[in-house]
Amino acid sequence: MLEVDFVTKHFGGLVAVRDVSFTVKRGEILGLIGPNGAGKTTLLNLICGVYKPDKGKIKFKGEDITALKPHQICEKGIGRTLQIPHAFPELSTVENITLPMLFLQKDLKGKEAEDRALKILEFVGFPRDKYYVPASNLNTLDLKYLQLARALASNPELLVLDEVTTGLNPTESKKAIELIRKIRENGITILLVEHVMRIVVSVCDRVIVLSSGQKIIEGKPQEVMRNRQVIELYLGEKFRMEGQP
Repeated sequence: MLEVDFVTKHFGGLVAVRDVSFTVKRGEILGLIGPNGAGKTTLLNLICGVYKPDKGKIKFKGEDITALKPHQICEKGIGRTLQIPHAFPELSTVENITLPMLFLQKDLKGKEAEDRALKILEFVGFPRDKYYVPASNLNTLDLKYLQLARALASNPELLVLDEVTTGLNPTESKKAIELIRKIRENGITILLVEHVMRIVVSVCDRVIVLSSGQKIIEGKPQEVMRNRQVIELYLGEKFRMEGQP
């Protein structure tokens, strides 16, 4: 479905991503992990059109999307969440979803957009009593689910999730895991950037590890977690000692 082919990105003299290649298969959950500064978010920004690669190509469903702008890539079927969720503070939760929906789907009417927004909010488990409150009144957890609902409102075939569980407690993380699985069950392919290894092992079919902008290993989660280089570069001895061979 998604093909990243020898992609490189420089920022001045810094190489943020170097010759990274991988594919995302339709229907899978692919995890992307690595230490801070590994190039994960830069890579997502390249996929979603925020940055243009200095070298390499990105294809989605066989079409070259390397030069497309973010809204064009969204229209092609790639949705995304951000590490730090944002919303229009003066608009209600529902309005924060319907506004981009109406922009992307020109033939959609206001009432139809609102009905769809309500269904999506119910799908992600958003609190009903906060549907029509200004986004400025929402807490961080609410904002995370709002931006996830907004990404789903674009009807993505591929959903890019950037550390959606950061800051969540164990109960909230369990709910997030269930929702990620539910999204996949509804036919949406997922590219997941995540730091919580329990979540990576629990939901991902395959995992890619980045370090210093380069892909160092790719494989099934349990195989990757046992790799000595991954333990040394990212997970640390503490991870190995707590039940990993």
